Amino acid sequence: MQKVLIIDDDAQLAKHLKAYFQRYDLALESAVHPDEGIKMLKALEPDLVLLDVMLPDRDGFAVCREIRQKSMIPVIMLTARGEVTDRVVGLELGADDYVAKPFEPRELVARVHGILKRVSGNTQLGEVINCGALSVDTHQRIASINGEQLQLTTMEYKLLELFIRASGKNFSRDEILNQLRGIEGELFTRSVDILISRLRKKLQPTDYIKTVWGAGYCFIEPRET
Repeated sequence: MQKVLIIDDDAQLAKHLKAYFQRYDLALESAVHPDEGIKMLKALEPDLVLLDVMLPDRDGFAVCREIRQKSMIPVIMLTARGEVTDRVVGLELGADDYVAKPFEPRELVARVHGILKRVSGNTQLGEVINCGALSVDTHQRIASINGEQLQLTTMEYKLLELFIRASGKNFSRDEILNQLRGIEGELFTRSVDILISRLRKKLQPTDYIKTVWGAGYCFIEPRET
């Protein structure tokens, strides 16, 4: 059974979700304070974190930043506001997804399962795809440059694999969103720009991702000099 940690000061929400998650083979543990949540993250080693934006003492954005300094564990942000600005900030800090309150528990479970499935990968042997100094192991779902492993979030890895499997193809923002989140996901093009920016920084100094004005983005193998 996969483990999920929810950090949310609404203890009743966690209580109801725990019973619901068990029906879908997910073990949910909860913390109502950020400090408690960080301690439980270290002790439990969960497979995914549900992180509320509105927390006592410091907000979920600060907690997400703290988590990302130490771990690439998948993070889904929860918020009662649901504003595009909040979603943008969450993604910029390294969150893998964003769910606005109130939400249907089944939708949240679907988001959790979707991300956990992408993390675990498929049961096939996979392959290693090389592109210049960049290497992507699709079985272990890791990427490295000159042998040094990149610290990628779930969405960053999925985006990189999408690109490297179709090197030279132009992808529109909507195509990327549909590939990463599925057509049931909440679409907003700004999230693609944020993910691209984050991935570009981690692939530096080589500029693998080109902006194709009016068309979207394209992954290009660097030329040897």
